[in-house]
Amino acid sequence: MSETVNVLLVHGAWADGSCWAKVIPLLQAKGLRVTAAQIPLTSLEDDAAVTRRLLSNISGPTILVGHSYGGAVITAAGVDAPNVKGLVYITAFGLDEGESLASLAEQGPAPAGSSAVEPDDNGFLWINRARFQDAFAADATDEEAAIMAVVQKPLHVASFTAKSGVPAWKTLPSWYLQCTDDQMIPPPAQGFMAERMGATVRTVAASHAVFMAHPVEVAEIIGLAAATA
Repeated sequence: MSETVNVLLVHGAWADGSCWAKVIPLLQAKGLRVTAAQIPLTSLEDDAAVTRRLLSNISGPTILVGHSYGGAVITAAGVDAPNVKGLVYITAFGLDEGESLASLAEQGPAPAGSSAVEPDDNGFLWINRARFQDAFAADATDEEAAIMAVVQKPLHVASFTAKSGVPAWKTLPSWYLQCTDDQMIPPPAQGFMAERMGATVRTVAASHAVFMAHPVEVAEIIGLAAATA
């Protein structure tokens, strides 16, 4: 009997582990053992450390999955992790060594949704509630988007400016779900990162919160990666 494959899901900014609620049952139906991280979004170092700690408690082959900023986290946490067999980027940042989210953002025009991001007095970045649906979750229902806006988990600016180390995607196979209606990470930037890492790419017409309206497509690409592990 083949060994059960693990999937560790890492959320991004303005979300938490519950954002995968529609995806988790689909992965479990594929026979995968699923864990969803709750990262603090306080710094890339902190977030990668939480992810590595979870990885250390998981035995057997594991696929790391990151959404949005979570892609930067799995890029760091997957380095030298012996049980990680692949990386899945869900409209996510696959940074190269020395890059940050900030430096990558400066390489092209600002996405439409970025104007909805507002800092507070403590160094955390929030999405304006009134603009949350348009910027982050345009294809979610009004009720879903309203709840997500209320429970959003902010990203500290330190996470936005931190430089990445040697990326895990240079030594691990990767998959990338490109979202063509994303207002937070421009589709051309997604394509650039996916091509650079040599990822297997799938495309869906979805907003940044693709797990809300398109959980099947999210589960499918994760299942594809898990099948190789």
